Amino acid sequence: MYHKSKGYKIFSFFNYICLILIALSCFLPMLHLLAQSLSSKSAINGNLVSFWPVDFNMDAYAKTFRNTNFTGSMQISVFRTVLGTLISMFVITTAGYALSKDFRGRNVLMWIFIFTMLFSGGLIPSYILVTKLGFKDTIWSLVLPGAFGAYNLILIMNFFKTIPKALEEAAFIDGASFFVIFRKIYLPLSLPGLATVGLFIMVGHWNAWFDGILYMSSTENYPLASFLQTVVVQGSAQSMALSQSEAAALSEQSIKAAQIFISTLPIILVYPFLQKYFVKGIVLGAVKE
Repeated sequence: MYHKSKGYKIFSFFNYICLILIALSCFLPMLHLLAQSLSSKSAINGNLVSFWPVDFNMDAYAKTFRNTNFTGSMQISVFRTVLGTLISMFVITTAGYALSKDFRGRNVLMWIFIFTMLFSGGLIPSYILVTKLGFKDTIWSLVLPGAFGAYNLILIMNFFKTIPKALEEAAFIDGASFFVIFRKIYLPLSLPGLATVGLFIMVGHWNAWFDGILYMSSTENYPLASFLQTVVVQGSAQSMALSQSEAAALSEQSIKAAQIFISTLPIILVYPFLQKYFVKGIVLGAVKE
């Protein structure tokens, strides 16, 4: 029977304590944010709100959903996240499948990809390239520059390498092509790795704010993260579309909290469905031959 030593039990105890503290450091700020979004202006101004709403009301959420700037930015973010994730997953999986095979020049290609992971062209060359290609003020400026990521490519490529070659050889004997093998064997068997990398890309697109401010000339075209950045940094009644009467009745802090909390909900709702693949996908994708 397996015996747990005293040292192991002490290590486990402190390990649990550390994990609980880390979990609380992530959860409590969100709880405070939610409490602020559901509290009255007088309670917030009086610094009476901690982790429970005071003078419960939903006025901040009602105002947030009536704000066309917010809802428009959310639609752009949803479209950007879906389109950007699909494009990135297509590029990374097809490249990863090809690079999981042995062919002449493979190592050179890998070194080039790894070089891009360590060094980038810089902000100004990237801006000039996007502008010259005519992508400025379009959704393509948000999804195409970051469509390929060397780190994600390595994870997917190593995941593909763990699939037995005998499956591919048997499919070749039955007359299957590379594309059919990729679609019917590699992709279904790599679901944990694909879900993990897909979550990385999805979260990256949803939270990205700098490229929206950089490439979009009008605030009406900002994705949600860029819009929230302007609200939080330049926060004012005007940027939150508050009239004079609404500004007198509602707290700016409450509306900011409501907008930030709503913006985090999509990722919070998607994560539990992908979490079961997360650990397995990372571990298997990190194994090298």
